[in-house]
Amino acid sequence: MAYDILEMVKNSGIVGAGGAGFPTHVKLNAKVEYIIVNGAECEPLLRANQQMMEIYSKELWNALQIVVKLTGASFGVIALKYKYKNAIESLERDKPKDEKFSIHQLRDFYPAGDEQVIVYEVTKRVVPEGGIPLKVGCVVINVETLLNVFYALEGIPVTHKFVTVTGAVRNPITVKVPIGIKIKKLINLAGGATVDNYKIIDGGPMMGSLTNDEGVVTKTTGGIIVLPEDHKAIIFNEVSLRQSILRARAACCQCRICTDMCPRYLLGHDLEPHKIMRSVGSGVVGAQITNAFLCSECAVCDKYACPMGLSPRTINKMLKAELSKAGIKNPHSRAGLLPPESRNWRKIPSSRLISRLGLEDYDLPAPIVNMEINSDEVCISLKQHIGKSSVPVVKVGDKVEFGQLIGVIPENSIGANIHASITGTVTEINQHVIIKGL
Repeated sequence: MAYDILEMVKNSGIVGAGGAGFPTHVKLNAKVEYIIVNGAECEPLLRANQQMMEIYSKELWNALQIVVKLTGASFGVIALKYKYKNAIESLERDKPKDEKFSIHQLRDFYPAGDEQVIVYEVTKRVVPEGGIPLKVGCVVINVETLLNVFYALEGIPVTHKFVTVTGAVRNPITVKVPIGIKIKKLINLAGGATVDNYKIIDGGPMMGSLTNDEGVVTKTTGGIIVLPEDHKAIIFNEVSLRQSILRARAACCQCRICTDMCPRYLLGHDLEPHKIMRSVGSGVVGAQITNAFLCSECAVCDKYACPMGLSPRTINKMLKAELSKAGIKNPHSRAGLLPPESRNWRKIPSSRLISRLGLEDYDLPAPIVNMEINSDEVCISLKQHIGKSSVPVVKVGDKVEFGQLIGVIPENSIGANIHASITGTVTEINQHVIIKGL
């Protein structure tokens, strides 16, 4: 039975919908004590998961019961912020009677949805440095990922994504759209932009990346945020690596606020961004730089903490890449860690973060709209997940049906299957499969 379920999940092409896109069939092939459903949705302005928990509570509990049985877990927990009142009401109403299933209400702070943070909040266990929740008997799965598991068991593959479209748009909405649809179509669905000169963040304002109208929705797209091109949340993302290094040399005053507010440091990990900035700024590179491997790139250090507007996150990201290129792996693996007492009063309230980012005017509801979204063309990436790119099993000129398998996992590799999100004809194959609708 377990093999059958994992095969159905694998065949459906499910990956983590709220993070980097780790293949779900791999994650669930484990024996654990806790299955934690991550409903924190801690990035400002995003609204999809909280509404999905309200609307699809029965489906989520149904899927969670199956996943708990599959993994032999003793506990199945849905963790979400206490302020998601409607979602909590629905989840409480439909919760199984079995005591192993529960709802954990989180405080409204950032980054409550970081998987290591949420593990600690629910279990009081600290994931070892450089480790994953499995190291402490936990699997963390996103709300939409779990909903996709429910559909996989009904034989329905991943072809659509719930996306919040918000910011400087006339009607902020959350909408279920075909994977591969262009972002400009989503902006039009939200009534269009309210400013002439805008830029777009794919994801949340903290960890998202800049994109443009021609970008497309993938299995991991959670939000499309439209903002004026001179907005500070946009400018943060436009600072180059060279600028970050020069600023570190010129302006880092070693105040250590970046360290004191770092969520991983506050779990007891040996990550002190101010020391890494000192090493890079002085040009004297020591053993401290390998601690960059412990950075989750949550952006607290640069978009919230640093009074000088510097970006330790960019520096850490660069160091991780360069160290990996040099064949250096993360040497840090301490376990049995204890968070400092200061963690209790250094959690960042979401309201304060929204204010710091200048997003108060855009902190609006984005209700799920019940409309059938059609697209005359989709551009479906063959690499929407951690692991190797999918191998196309169609060719140019092929007619494909909605839901048809178009890309498969390379043999003996980690990856995910890809399915057509519309019916049409394959017009191009490179790193993407482009399908023109009939």
